[in-house]
Amino acid sequence: MVLKATDVITGINQISELIPERYNLSQNYPNPFNPVTKINYELRVTNHVSLKVYDILGKEVFVLVNEKQNAGSYEVDFDGSNFSSGIYFYKLQTDNFSEIKKMTLMK
Repeated sequence: MVLKATDVITGINQISELIPERYNLSQNYPNPFNPVTKINYELRVTNHVSLKVYDILGKEVFVLVNEKQNAGSYEVDFDGSNFSSGIYFYKLQTDNFSEIKKMTLMK
């Protein structure tokens, strides 16, 4: 079962409307985390955005973002309260960009 942002409390905040010079997916912080972490990303142009969390086996376990977003900088809270300790990956994907980062949940 894949949880969606509406299933668990998360927050998506646009932290700047300034247009970044490039796409960027930042390392989550804190990392390791227990149970909440923040993920920042930047969009060069308005685009459909997908930000998903995967377990160590590559199975999609959580959808943080799945919507059209304007260019700018964003911050998303991920609450891992319903997940086991371990290594997870998060992937940001748009029409023009894709990147994956690793995070560690320690309870």
